[in-house]
Amino acid sequence: MRNALGMAVAAIMTICAFAARAEQTEYDPAKVSDSLRAIFQFGSTSTKQSLNANTVTLITGTIGGTYVQFGADLASVLDDGNKIRVLPIVGRGSVQSVADILFLQGVDLGIVRADTLDYLERKGFAKDIKKQFTYVTKLYNEEMQVIAPKSVATLKDLEGKTVSVDLPNGGTFVTALTVFERLGIKAKFVYVEQRIAMEKLKAGEIDAVIVVGGKPYKSVSNFGNDGRFHLAGVDYAKPLQSDYLPATLTAKDYPNLIKEGESVDTIAVPAVLAAYNWAPNTERYRKLALFVDAFFTKFPALQNPPFHPKWKEVSLSAPLSGWNRLPVAQQWLDKHGIEPVTRQRFEAFLKQNPAGTKVSDADKETLFKQFQAWDAEKARAEAGKK
Repeated sequence: MRNALGMAVAAIMTICAFAARAEQTEYDPAKVSDSLRAIFQFGSTSTKQSLNANTVTLITGTIGGTYVQFGADLASVLDDGNKIRVLPIVGRGSVQSVADILFLQGVDLGIVRADTLDYLERKGFAKDIKKQFTYVTKLYNEEMQVIAPKSVATLKDLEGKTVSVDLPNGGTFVTALTVFERLGIKAKFVYVEQRIAMEKLKAGEIDAVIVVGGKPYKSVSNFGNDGRFHLAGVDYAKPLQSDYLPATLTAKDYPNLIKEGESVDTIAVPAVLAAYNWAPNTERYRKLALFVDAFFTKFPALQNPPFHPKWKEVSLSAPLSGWNRLPVAQQWLDKHGIEPVTRQRFEAFLKQNPAGTKVSDADKETLFKQFQAWDAEKARAEAGKK
């Protein structure tokens, strides 16, 4: 009897000890999730197929850039167990991303700059390339930042000078070359990685460094200015107005390069969340539809901290001139009654203004771009107050 009682007590103590250990490890942050444990223990060919079927791959940009941060934000908000997973990949610039979307196996989406496709066609590197692409949404505007000695007041002062436009196959060199070409400014371009280029600028080896990216851009914010440098202005000249937007940089954006209370006029180019133009009955299109539903449904969460402040500038329904929207994206917007509010407000403004009826179609588009830029800047300013 005593033996049986002893065995019972021992058994109870063992059970209690096991329960205590289970309780201690229940909240262990190092614990592998049940879903991953199941994959490791029972994963099969069907598991592999299921995981790949609901994983959407997004090509972003180089380390330190805004594209990478946007990709990380999307993965953080949209990942939902086995229902959908967003897999961001570090990219090598806008031109490379265009090629990756077209040809790299498994890449479903990418963030590219709006002027990249036009550049590739204009230079004869690609033909009818826009027909191969669709866009999910226009993202934010990327400002041109020209770091130069104070003797360089505007872009025109760089005539004949040595200017770094980042590495080939990125977006900065595309925008820089396009802008200089349209303005008739002839400079000597060098292709140097931004951090190295900024050191060369300080040493007097080059005359300016151009960075095109969403402000405040990390490498520009981190530029150690000894008082010799500033941000040169870029005029919103007529040759630029078809593809670019007016923008402003302030001391709040770059206190290291702009004096308090001052501002610098520049231009901006839209960033685009783009995809290959897959046929609607394909598996790749189904994955894009899965992404669109998750992204558009959870989009409001991205416009709040801790996510990148540039999300505040994004309007899902904003039109993008010269691009065709992914059909399933447009269908989602139509189904949920989301219309391009900015365009509606602009048209209403023109109707209320007697001078609006006299504006030509070409000038109207230019004014609309300016209105978009003003609206984005307003949204960003409001976000900064929160």
